[in-house]
Amino acid sequence: MTRTLKPETLSPKTLSLGYSTCPNDTFIFHAMTHGLASDDSLRCRPVLADVETLNHRARSQTLDVTKISFAALGCLTDAYGLLRSGAALGRGCGPLIVARPGSDLAGLARSKVAVPGTWTTANLLLGLFLSRSPVVTAMPFDRIMPAVAGGVVDFGVIIHEGRFTYESHGLVNLLDLGQWWEDETGQPIPLGGIAIRRALGPAMAAKVESLIQKSVRYAFDHPDVSRAYVDAHAQEMAPDVVERHIALYVNADSESISREGRAAIQTLFEKARQAGLMPKSDVPVFAY
Repeated sequence: MTRTLKPETLSPKTLSLGYSTCPNDTFIFHAMTHGLASDDSLRCRPVLADVETLNHRARSQTLDVTKISFAALGCLTDAYGLLRSGAALGRGCGPLIVARPGSDLAGLARSKVAVPGTWTTANLLLGLFLSRSPVVTAMPFDRIMPAVAGGVVDFGVIIHEGRFTYESHGLVNLLDLGQWWEDETGQPIPLGGIAIRRALGPAMAAKVESLIQKSVRYAFDHPDVSRAYVDAHAQEMAPDVVERHIALYVNADSESISREGRAAIQTLFEKARQAGLMPKSDVPVFAY
């Protein structure tokens, strides 16, 4: 009698997935991490942290897939390749330089400037604006506005929802670095993307990219489903600020980076390398 053998059931591959607690990221990844956008052969273990912490974890290659500032990715192209989904890239969404009333940009080059991390795109844009590597004080992004208001530093480069709330701290906006970039290049500003360890190979990169795209589409199609998850990580952000944050940073480029977006990333890297703010590399930016 011939015995029929059942095919072996393969366990799904589990990858660590780093993303921030900011509303745009929790909105994007809710479906992917809650079984609403899935792949039977793949599981993701969420690791939530602020973007600068994720940048440094990428530096030590402790995450398989991670949100990463484009400034950091430009220094890590040997280890990580960019995916075409999950990005924060667009117009009218760049960092702001803020200060106490009565300040002006003339004092920027000789003053203390707080930035949300030395590997952030915000810090890179400041360096491009100054045409040199800036002298900065790095601190968590949510501490920058209080530090400026309290006189601990003279200027701050703020990101995320800070562009909606700086006035409540008694601060003024001296320069929108995103608008400056758009005026200089005519292109959208690339802030952060999702990268995967190159050691995992192009087939896995394509699979993860497709899963993130599904998660983004689900988020767009069912915006209320992720609300509780987003709010739970929104650090007591007002509901209208959460909605404005998502509307600003999640767009068509979050589902798939456009040709214009890809050109903007290339321009950012070229300008940063020409200014000596990023190491030169011949490795393609994308994972596949």
